[in-house]
Amino acid sequence: MEILNSKIFGENLTVTPLLVFHGLFGMLDNWGTFGKDLGEYLPVHLIDLRNHGRSFHSESMSHDDLADDIARYMDHYGIQKAHVLGHSLGGKAVMQFALKYQERVEKLIVVDISPKAYPPHHQGIIKALETVDFNTVASRGEVETVLSQYIPEKSTIQFLAKNLYWDENKKLNWRFNLKTLSEKYNEFVSNAVKFGVFEGDTLFIAGEKSNYILPQDEYGIKQQFPKAKIVTVKNAGHWVQAENPVDFAKVVKDFLGLD
Repeated sequence: MEILNSKIFGENLTVTPLLVFHGLFGMLDNWGTFGKDLGEYLPVHLIDLRNHGRSFHSESMSHDDLADDIARYMDHYGIQKAHVLGHSLGGKAVMQFALKYQERVEKLIVVDISPKAYPPHHQGIIKALETVDFNTVASRGEVETVLSQYIPEKSTIQFLAKNLYWDENKKLNWRFNLKTLSEKYNEFVSNAVKFGVFEGDTLFIAGEKSNYILPQDEYGIKQQFPKAKIVTVKNAGHWVQAENPVDFAKVVKDFLGLD
């Protein structure tokens, strides 16, 4: 039984914990500042999804897999009920979890994603990642140069480069499982979250400059999450927590009643 890798802040606090899940090609390290901040109020588990960060690799990558991983993680740590927060792909994971394991979710927070199916839109990034030949590159800088031929945004390149590490053969490699993420891409991005209804308190956080949650998505969101509130964070795109961390943290704290 493989358990997701995590880093825990505030683990001595005895209130309901918050589990945090990153997006595609991300890892728990992306959430360090947020975890430290909220760890003053409640236990915060920053968690690597399967095929990401230091979590296990698997050939399977469905929304159900991701939901079941969360349940196993909670069992492992003896957590009956938690607040769960997920960004993008992590948002799909926590939505599926809330629909499948209602009684284990105190409050649900979904960051800049809706339950709908999205058209494939990471082909450029996947192509760039697959172009890196780890037999020929000898430094992070060289990897970034290869990526920059396909990816114009420096911030995206730096985000992806955080996943580089030196493996046991003294070669650079990706922490994420690029093979599965590429092969199963349509299964977890281009599929909607399975239909179901979660009756608990739910918050959707949208980035003002992002188009992942559109006004017309509200109807579909409310069908599955009838208590959902949708809050837009100003001056932020899809990476809401990175682009406006102060307002993002405030919205989360307000919803969880921490301030």
